[in-house]
Amino acid sequence: MSNAKQHAAEIVRILRERGHRAYFAGGCVRDLLLNREPADYDVATDATPRQVMQIFPQTFAVGEQFGVVLVPEPKPVTDDDARRSTVEVATFRSDVGYSDGRHPDEVRFTSDPREDVLRRDFTINGMMLDPATNEILDFVGGRDDLTAGIVRAIGDPNRRFAEDKLRMLRAVRFAARFDYRIDSATMEAIQTLASQIHQVSCERVREELTKMLTEGCAQRAFQLLDATGLLREVLPEIAAMKGVAQPPQYHPEGDVFVHTLLLLEKLPAGASKTLAWGALLHDVGKPPTFRVAPDRIRFDGHVEIGVEMAAEICHRLRFSNDEADQILALVGHHMRFGQVQRMKQSTLKRFLRLPAFDEHLELHRIDCLSSHGQLDSYDYMREQLRSLPLEAIRPTPLITGRDLIEAGYEPGPRFKEVMTAVEDAQLEGRLTSREEAMEFVRREFPG
Repeated sequence: MSNAKQHAAEIVRILRERGHRAYFAGGCVRDLLLNREPADYDVATDATPRQVMQIFPQTFAVGEQFGVVLVPEPKPVTDDDARRSTVEVATFRSDVGYSDGRHPDEVRFTSDPREDVLRRDFTINGMMLDPATNEILDFVGGRDDLTAGIVRAIGDPNRRFAEDKLRMLRAVRFAARFDYRIDSATMEAIQTLASQIHQVSCERVREELTKMLTEGCAQRAFQLLDATGLLREVLPEIAAMKGVAQPPQYHPEGDVFVHTLLLLEKLPAGASKTLAWGALLHDVGKPPTFRVAPDRIRFDGHVEIGVEMAAEICHRLRFSNDEADQILALVGHHMRFGQVQRMKQSTLKRFLRLPAFDEHLELHRIDCLSSHGQLDSYDYMREQLRSLPLEAIRPTPLITGRDLIEAGYEPGPRFKEVMTAVEDAQLEGRLTSREEAMEFVRREFPG
């Protein structure tokens, strides 16, 4: 038994000793029935938040008004907090009104687990489990839907999604993750209410989309986003890729949307957030730059336009500056691999030392495998990384600004030009010492 499961089971045991009903609840029950290791464990109980905090004095009331208390595992002897599990303990409740389409206007605590289940999102997430006996409480047919592979809203799907619009994206994510189908009534409700997804904060939308992209089922998730009508609401720039033809000699696979889906298919579970979004957005500039030239279909300037569009998307979805910078770099540099075997050594080495270059290389690999299949540039860059020592790619500068000042050069914008020229010559092997560098400066940039 994992530490997290053991801790959650101990919480259930103690609550019952104190006269309360308590069960494992939600996604952890679903995962245990699927023989998957749950990411975390939740406990549902008839104990009120105040009672839970009295029973477990070391708690965090993160959502007391919603009946939610966090109970951390007791501190071990080593005091290693990083290894401590935390269990969310929630009081059985029924919710009244959802004016903002996300949070209940009023929470009423109850002693009835059935009432608690009926306010939850999907049948497969609506079961409870007694960890002592492994007895399952299933008031909504969750076990049958797990067996049949169906994501079905509990009760009236229109009501469930009206309560919390984020559930529409969660339906897509669960269906993609488990390769289930979405129940027809649930699908119809999503299609009807898709335009209301904008009531959900951009941050929450971003997190759901990121999970879809990094759980190993990104292609299926985006096919479902398209089928539900959610794609054109949350990422209209990706929906615009549909039907945008590409030159068959370079892209025999089909249009821009098909090509992008093929990249998403190659993202493994656990792919980095920035690589996943870079793969999704790398050709976002193609639809607005599409034109049919006399020789072939062209997308002139699609990289530059794509960077601008990706920047707007990253801003809209509230990515951190560091995440946005890397996503934009992936979009901005993805076409450069076509020139790597003709690059000057200085240009090549600067390319190789881009931050997180492994993500650039992986994006290029899956881009090629999703189109023409030629990996010549990929193999060439792998060989360069293997054969070039770090000192050759990022050498210690031969001279500094102080050297230029001592040689009589005035500080200013020209300094950068001089230092770049010296580094170029160093990267290309033409300069190897400080003396050679200063002689080069005096010759090429006479004072």
